[in-house]
Amino acid sequence: MKKLLLLLMLMTVSHWGCAFLGGAALGSLATGAGYEINAKQQMDKLEEDYKNERISRREYEQRKKQIEAGSIIY
Repeated sequence: MKKLLLLLMLMTVSHWGCAFLGGAALGSLATGAGYEINAKQQMDKLEEDYKNERISRREYEQRKKQIEAGSIIY
């Protein structure tokens, strides 16, 4: 009986660890997605500003590099 109880306790603890790691991975994924969505919105606005001649080519290139530095996709 003690062995069975010990086995059940060990399984429970191991599942808690998996749940924690899964939650941490999901949280990291959600955070990363939030940053990428923000980067996409910034890039869209930057391109719109450049097309409408609100900013110069030089400023466009500088801001584009900044967005690319903080993004995985760009």
